[in-house]
Amino acid sequence: MNEIQGMIGLEIHVYLITREKLFCRCKAVREKGLRANSYICPICTGMPGAKPMLPNKTAVEKAVQVGLMLNCRINKKLVWQRKHYDWPDLPKGFQSTLSGARAFPVGLNGEFFGIIVRSVHLEEDPAAWDPETGRVDYNRSGFPLIEIITEPDFSTSEEVIDWLKKLFHNLDYLRAVASDAGLKADVNVNLPKKTERVEVKNVNSIENIGKAIDYELERQFKEGSERETRRFDEAKEKTFKMREKEEEQDYRFISDPDLQPIILDDNFISEMKKLIPESPEKKLEKLIRKYKIGKADAEVLAKNLDIVEFFEKVAEKVEPKFALYWVTVELLRHLNYNKKKLSGLDIKVEHFVELLNFVKSGKITELQGKEILNKFYPKSFSPRGIEGKISSSSELEKVCREIMKKNKEAVEKYKEGDIKVLNFLIGEVMKKTQKRADFRVVKEILERLMK
Repeated sequence: MNEIQGMIGLEIHVYLITREKLFCRCKAVREKGLRANSYICPICTGMPGAKPMLPNKTAVEKAVQVGLMLNCRINKKLVWQRKHYDWPDLPKGFQSTLSGARAFPVGLNGEFFGIIVRSVHLEEDPAAWDPETGRVDYNRSGFPLIEIITEPDFSTSEEVIDWLKKLFHNLDYLRAVASDAGLKADVNVNLPKKTERVEVKNVNSIENIGKAIDYELERQFKEGSERETRRFDEAKEKTFKMREKEEEQDYRFISDPDLQPIILDDNFISEMKKLIPESPEKKLEKLIRKYKIGKADAEVLAKNLDIVEFFEKVAEKVEPKFALYWVTVELLRHLNYNKKKLSGLDIKVEHFVELLNFVKSGKITELQGKEILNKFYPKSFSPRGIEGKISSSSELEKVCREIMKKNKEAVEKYKEGDIKVLNFLIGEVMKKTQKRADFRVVKEILERLMK
């Protein structure tokens, strides 16, 4: 843990979830291994004479929702700016953005967990440029990005990491940000009244943000610093100078003549506010208070909005503590095995409730219930018509005797004191009965027969 305290501010870039890019109809596809330059057009590649289309409506809506979530004041007039710089990833020579000296960002003067959010704005992503080969991939050029800029209210990397985890948890609940697309952050660091502000560009994970801050605090404490832009080398866990720090005037911001201002009214802002779900913190409190769930289990549920909302619907019809195991253990096991999120499968609450009621009432065994849940892929079904649990002692005794006859060696081992063999024999009975046998009855019968 680094004991040096600094003034740390963040500029966080995250991708919004949209089907199309910000100013054209090209699909916003984020698949890994995608063939380069397969989703492009004259607009997103900056061809001469190509003009942008109207901004993506979904991107504007989600940017406003993010601003509201961060308790920002939403501007009703959003003016597009051209941010000029000469790099191969922007062939038109500028980035279309709602930031800049004379811009009106989506949101201003917010606050989130004690940190002041200076602004939230929407902009387009540049292309992907590989300096070593000189190749440029325009698939991501024009993706809608939001940038969240904080005041330098952090003192340590630990504070930054904790805050970022809360931020991304809340953004995940909002269903506005592509969590699988990663993040890009510019980190501003200096020692109060001792060093000049240094900007570390394009740090690509929360872990690396923490490492970059710790290294920079240590470096500035030992060496001092000038106002400059640096990069973080992940392999060496060090920052290296890139260039002198740009000032705002270096970008030559001007209003974009090809894009009309976006005008928002009170009704639109009010509708966006209604779409914001309960925060993870409120959900956690609600789970503990309303459903009498322990904090550890509640935290498992509250990690994912789809899961916690599914649980709440199930808990309306099934005793919550019984439903808890089936959601936090069995349903999550099912999703992890199939490498899917709940939103990626069609599991209906009514089918899940039916399944749990069949298990709870004893109509089917717990093992049968798990087997049926395994078949809820890619969609669920009603478990009605499934053959029920076998509890009849006479019927199960016949099966037990048959299994013992086939496994005489195992029976002898049990009689000699190898108690673990009992589980093997129970398992064989369960296989024979297709997991319909009552586990407790089978155990009692086998123990009696092998005395």
